[in-house]
Amino acid sequence: MDLYDVVVVGARSAGASTAMLFARAGYRVLLLDRARFPSDTLSTQHIHRPGLRLLNRWGLLGRLADTGCPPVRRISYSLGDLRLEGPVPVEEGIDAVYAPRRFVLDSLVIEAAVESGAEFREGCTVTGVLTEGGRVTGVRWRTAAGATGGVRAGLVVGADGMRSPLAGHVGAGLEREDAPKTCVYYGYWEGLPAQFEVYERTGRLIGVVGTHDGLTLVAAYFPQEEFPGVRRDPEGAYLEALRTTAPELAARAGSARRVERLRGTGSQLNFFRRPAGPGWVLVGDAACHKDSITGTGISDAFEQAALLVESVGEGLHDERAAAAALDRYAAGHRRLMEPRYRTALDTARLEVTPEREEFTRWIAGDPASAGAFLSVAVSHIDPALLVPSAG
Repeated sequence: MDLYDVVVVGARSAGASTAMLFARAGYRVLLLDRARFPSDTLSTQHIHRPGLRLLNRWGLLGRLADTGCPPVRRISYSLGDLRLEGPVPVEEGIDAVYAPRRFVLDSLVIEAAVESGAEFREGCTVTGVLTEGGRVTGVRWRTAAGATGGVRAGLVVGADGMRSPLAGHVGAGLEREDAPKTCVYYGYWEGLPAQFEVYERTGRLIGVVGTHDGLTLVAAYFPQEEFPGVRRDPEGAYLEALRTTAPELAARAGSARRVERLRGTGSQLNFFRRPAGPGWVLVGDAACHKDSITGTGISDAFEQAALLVESVGEGLHDERAAAAALDRYAAGHRRLMEPRYRTALDTARLEVTPEREEFTRWIAGDPASAGAFLSVAVSHIDPALLVPSAG
């Protein structure tokens, strides 16, 4: 049976970046995914500033730009008749927002993982785990052609998404669960020039950003309780949301053309799972999934991957050191994700209170405050931290 230092299950943003970083740290890494790549997935696509900083440090941001992903350098937020607009803040030389198609981004990071020394097997489904003395020691797998086998590893990483089978195999129970708050539908438009735009009113939020091939992604969020009706006529609900929430955008879309099929989900689950145990650990949506309305999932995945590999360091082969490292990761994961989880659920209420409207009107008249507010859209900042500045 093959022996690896690390086996990573799931090869999208969380798994591929984890495999890459462990390989760069000198470990023997196997990356597995049941899909074949390039492969698309439902996503807000927007990479927040922390994720862009990591891509830059990993030497991948330039490569992403070279794929034709357009840099978006202007940002706007509209609430009724109020509009805040300005340039994307410059940090560490990064002056733009990027929202790549996932079939491009995930393939790019997988390629970087392989270049770093990781082995990648696609079309390979993990069917269970190997254990010894209560510790996970590897995984069993099956290919699409029916071949089966297993590999042993010092650490098994689950990066296989919101409904993580690996989490089930290792018994990673839920530590917190909240009811779904929103449903969302995504459409791609041709001939719709746009910056990074957010439109909001009570009960609706529209997010807009440019992506590959000259297309613009427009996402429409609805309260979860409306999902049965929205699902019966997603096209009508989507267009009506644009018309009533973002009339200026809807007018621009009148001369544009929507391409590809409208895609959506009513499964915006909100939970924390136990993130680590003897011989195993979870990253990305497998560890914590929250409403996508804040669009931080890709950045969260990259940051969790970096946190995990930094926590492990050179101690993977020392059982006591590895256990302490996973404890550090679990504690760091909680510190990283709890405020983002709270912000996502608060935003997903889709409630514009009179106080919020008054606050937005106040900062609209102050350029410094408006700039700070807009930075929320590209950085992980709790909006509540901005409220005291209203004095």
